[in-house]
Amino acid sequence: MNNPPHFKGFSPIGLSEENHPVIINFEEYEAIRLSDFEFHSHVKAAQIMGVSRPTYTRIYESARRKVAKAFVQGRTIVFEGGKVYFDSEWYSCNSCGCWFNHTERELNMEHCTLCGSTDIEQFFDNSDQVVNEDRCVCPTCGNEIVHLPGTPCKNQICPNCNGQMIQKGVYLTRE
Repeated sequence: MNNPPHFKGFSPIGLSEENHPVIINFEEYEAIRLSDFEFHSHVKAAQIMGVSRPTYTRIYESARRKVAKAFVQGRTIVFEGGKVYFDSEWYSCNSCGCWFNHTERELNMEHCTLCGSTDIEQFFDNSDQVVNEDRCVCPTCGNEIVHLPGTPCKNQICPNCNGQMIQKGVYLTRE
């Protein structure tokens, strides 16, 4: 997932807040975004999310049912949790070489999540770069491999340096 929603949910107008909210996980939000906002097929959306097509369809169907429930019953929708990995806010530690992702944007990243060093650098998305979602790239050595559908790039290990791969197109460069 590139980024979580920029808001925490939706609330119906004119109803009391006493009813129980409908919780939509981040992966469900992402499924709706990919299929209904960006108009990707289930096959393409599954590849982007790094899951199988049947798994994607289950996530998408769950999200649609929750949205329908909230609309019909006038319930608040809240976005939270789930099994997600955000491809933004990348940092590198100059002390231990660790690459890590910081998802809590409201908090400043001040130290390495592995060794605690404050000698860290943030990397930024290069908007001029062409997005290629069918390749994984090693942020350490730059080696690229073909993306295996259904397997997130972060689960791939670089054959050259044993670093953790990331999805090409979200490869982050120094600003």
